Amino acid sequence: MPDLQAGLVWTRAAPEDAEGPGPWIEIAFGPGELVHLRETGDPGTVVTTTAQKWEAFTRGVLAGEFDHFAEPGSGALVTDDT
Repeated sequence: MPDLQAGLVWTRAAPEDAEGPGPWIEIAFGPGELVHLRETGDPGTVVTTTAQKWEAFTRGVLAGEFDHFAEPGSGALVTDDT
């Protein structure tokens, strides 16, 4: 199996003033209309989807379709308290 990550340009989704290793999510747009996602702490595990599905997801984020995941008690609330 060829190295999936060879030649991909990864962009880290982190606040501009963020320091340290994260954990952050990284995204790379590859050939064949594929979109690849990985975690900085586990760069060898890559999730791949299509550009069409990625666009649908990002439109959903912008439309607020996933806001309930950030509500208290959802189990996925992210805070700045570290």
